[in-house]
Amino acid sequence: MQDHQIIQLIENLKGRRNYEEKKAAKLGFKSLYAYFENKIMKEKESFEEKKKELEEIKSSEDTTKKNKKNCSCC
Repeated sequence: MQDHQIIQLIENLKGRRNYEEKKAAKLGFKSLYAYFENKIMKEKESFEEKKKELEEIKSSEDTTKKNKKNCSCC
């Protein structure tokens, strides 16, 4: 099954197609499609990791705010 998003990316490369094909071959991919599929997968993974990190930061900020409110000296 081919992803339409990847196919559109390949069709819209125009002058950069040769460059991307050489880069994909250099990195060991059999086709330009496989290269873009891997590239999109990595972008999604990094986006989700950043999202998790932000959620962790927010939760830690919330706990520190709650701890400050409970302080009787302030």
